[in-house]
Amino acid sequence: MYSYLLAAMILGLSSGFAPGPLLTLVITETLQHGRAAGVKVSVAPLITDLPIIIIVLLLFSQIRHVEPLIGAIAMVGGGFVFYLGFISIRIRPVNLSTALVKERSLLKGVTTNFLNPAPYLFWISVGAPMLIKAYQQNPAYAVAFVIMFYGLMVASKILLAAIIAKSRDFLSGKMYLLIMRILGAAMCLLAMGLIYDGLEMIIIE
Repeated sequence: MYSYLLAAMILGLSSGFAPGPLLTLVITETLQHGRAAGVKVSVAPLITDLPIIIIVLLLFSQIRHVEPLIGAIAMVGGGFVFYLGFISIRIRPVNLSTALVKERSLLKGVTTNFLNPAPYLFWISVGAPMLIKAYQQNPAYAVAFVIMFYGLMVASKILLAAIIAKSRDFLSGKMYLLIMRILGAAMCLLAMGLIYDGLEMIIIE
């Protein structure tokens, strides 16, 4: 169980802190409308991602001899996570330039995340194979993985909203860059584990 919790922790924190459409929206809404607006955007994945998870798992459930496929996808997912980790290691300061717009923070957060390809890519290539493997060992492991992943992802974005509300220089400072580089290195190590697990599933099958 602890391996799934560790993976969920690394992936959740990395997803929460990493630059992307949703984090950009968290930043702009916080700067324009205050911390509460940033928090509203931060919780958007809790609304948008459940249908994505259900659809992906249903697709996998319809495939016979799913183990080799999950193994192959896990290897691809490992490559994807390694790429994200490498990008995080080479991260540059975030640009905080914004334009004032009317506040509809939660709606904008939901729309942005629903149209963002990243959640779909994550659950197809990384999340679903890991979730299925965890469920096969113990359903509680799968539940713990999801709770840890989304808990830390949302909490990290809320934390960023609170920090940005007090100091807009945080995302261009050394501390944020150090956090992202440490998480990037952890993601690269996790990626190698995912690739190994995927290869093992293919060979065993």
